[in-house]
Amino acid sequence: MSLTTLLAAMPGAISQGVIWGIMAIGVYITYKVLDFSDLTVDGSICTGAAVCVVLMINGVSLPIAMVAAVAAGMLTGLVTGLFHTFMGIPAILAGILTQLSLYSVNLKIMGKANQAINARNYDLLVSMQKLRNVPFYENTIFIVLLFSAVMIAVLYWFFGTEAGCSLRATGSNLNMSRAQGINTNFNKVLGLMISNGIVALAGALLAQYQGFAEVQMGRGAIVIGLAAVIIGEALFGKIFRNFALRMVSVILGGIVYYIVYQTVILFGLDPDLLKMLSALVVATFLAVPHWKNKWFAKPAKKGGTDHA
Repeated sequence: MSLTTLLAAMPGAISQGVIWGIMAIGVYITYKVLDFSDLTVDGSICTGAAVCVVLMINGVSLPIAMVAAVAAGMLTGLVTGLFHTFMGIPAILAGILTQLSLYSVNLKIMGKANQAINARNYDLLVSMQKLRNVPFYENTIFIVLLFSAVMIAVLYWFFGTEAGCSLRATGSNLNMSRAQGINTNFNKVLGLMISNGIVALAGALLAQYQGFAEVQMGRGAIVIGLAAVIIGEALFGKIFRNFALRMVSVILGGIVYYIVYQTVILFGLDPDLLKMLSALVVATFLAVPHWKNKWFAKPAKKGGTDHA
């Protein structure tokens, strides 16, 4: 593999990294803010892609198709939230049940296992074909970065409001939040809806970028999202303390993940092993804090306090 080949692959890796980083912000909201292990994202990312593509194929304008995709994603979060809060199903199982149901729902939306959409026939917002030789304002990297910047700004504003603060409090200390009169069940449902709406938005962008929606496109999405969150936290956590900057670190984590992903592909790694590589990356970054505390923490001093 030559350096030229690697550099030529970087625009695609960066654009995909930002798109998956947007998806990872949805994972960040449930995993870090709400303290909710949500597996719905493996299905909701495909739901967003399917709704966007099918609506565009049927003549609906791109903005409306993308808004509908986000709304569909929010509905998937609502279902998971109701499974958990109204029916008392544990968080992980609630997400699994919704994810399982979405496989059939996504098939029904598309009518078959996949639906293609070509940049030459449709006015797409992002595409592989818009990485080079286009004005900067049409370049895919610029557009997805703009999307992520606007989304981070909106989320930063929202989580500074009373509703956003109560949602963060719910994830921080559930019992104390209830004692303060916060409706924690409502906040869980709201957080899941926001999270999966963002994931569906990423799905709509990804479908346009790659030119199709496919029923299996969400498999392993939760692992990629966690990888972006954990890599971003590990690399930039000590620098980025502000809530908005933490979301920026998630985007950067997605970019780093996809650059590494693209590099190992160009080095000839068997593509069948890529999912395992993703899982090992997540496992390693999750284990680092434990290893650090176990083997590298300074031992506590023995004996009482010295007195003068």
